[in-house]
Amino acid sequence: MTDVAGEEVRLTMPATPQLLRVARLTAAGLASRLGFSFDEIEDVKIAVDELCFALVGSKGRAGSLTLVYRLADRELRIYGEGVFSDNGSGPAPAPSELSAQILAAVVDEHDITRDGETMRFRLVKRRVGA
Repeated sequence: MTDVAGEEVRLTMPATPQLLRVARLTAAGLASRLGFSFDEIEDVKIAVDELCFALVGSKGRAGSLTLVYRLADRELRIYGEGVFSDNGSGPAPAPSELSAQILAAVVDEHDITRDGETMRFRLVKRRVGA
């Protein structure tokens, strides 16, 4: 396997749920490069979908969503950020109770925050085994 540690990929797209597939496919491709198993890749795709959806919602938002995928030796870190023009007046993004349980089961770390108009998430998935 080629050494990919330290590589970073950025993806910026409109904040619409219809484009979340692009975020999932990018995550899957990068997890595969890190040698993740099929199940681990599926876990990453699920987590990206859940966290992106928590930010953009079912109808999307005005603005864009930027994801940064950082590759390390045995882990993939994904950071998402959207600056949405609702003047920070909406509720803080939060996955549903079911989504929170799913995230806890499929990734090693995750969080989601809001600071005014900026919403962010972070997830970490570590590869199991050698």
